[in-house]
Amino acid sequence: MEKKDFGKIKIVMCDVDGTLLTDNGIVSPKTLKVIRKVTDKGILFGLCTGRDMHSVKELVKKWGIAEYVDVIVGTGGSEICDFTKNVEKIAYPLAGELIKDIIKHYEDLDVNFVVPDKGILYVPKDDEYIRLLAKLDGVEYKVLDFEEFLKEPRQKLMIMTNPETMKDVIERSKTFKNEKYKSASLKTASVLYEYMDPRVSKTYGLQQILDLHDLSMENLCVFGDEDNDYDMVKNAGIGVVMGNGSKLTKSVADFITEDNNSDGIGVFLEKYIL
Repeated sequence: MEKKDFGKIKIVMCDVDGTLLTDNGIVSPKTLKVIRKVTDKGILFGLCTGRDMHSVKELVKKWGIAEYVDVIVGTGGSEICDFTKNVEKIAYPLAGELIKDIIKHYEDLDVNFVVPDKGILYVPKDDEYIRLLAKLDGVEYKVLDFEEFLKEPRQKLMIMTNPETMKDVIERSKTFKNEKYKSASLKTASVLYEYMDPRVSKTYGLQQILDLHDLSMENLCVFGDEDNDYDMVKNAGIGVVMGNGSKLTKSVADFITEDNNSDGIGVFLEKYIL
């Protein structure tokens, strides 16, 4: 492994679920303390998450980190918010027609379909899956008519199921085709499978932030855990994966730290960045 120059790090970005948050949905006191020290050094700190930007703006208050968050990359990279530059951007939503087509492809399976918008999770039916997701994420959900709702483009589609059915969802994904629109899909959690525009990735969103600050990937340190963190871990100057991370994402990590319940972010930042 090449030697890493930690002195080049000007911005630290963390995934949220399974990374920054413990399994109890909090930021540990130690990690919070270390993040404060990192920002005191003049290093930018932010979140890069599959959650939508609107809900994250509210949840950072609940997590006690609002004053330390300089930037947010939301919805897997299609939304950015830079508080230091007063910039917000949204890119590459999915056509409603495409989302309807995806839903038809999976609707015979034991799943529910979720479209996040402005901090609310919209679903076509009420079930145990959406109740659990809304509770875990600490956000509201609403049941509505998707036929009407999907007359407009939406940022992404999430397919929610149970760990046992996930293998069927992944297998079914291999046969989805739409002649008019392109899409990309991947598993983002043990119970979540997501579709988005193929131009969208966490790396895409992070690059927008770096450009605003005249920084490059070598100035970036990221923390992640799941398969949807693979690209940013691979591309960042320093890519760190949690001990609880996926095998795929660990395969491209520069470092593997403690798990999300053992101050993984705090331990690493304290050792290498402070």
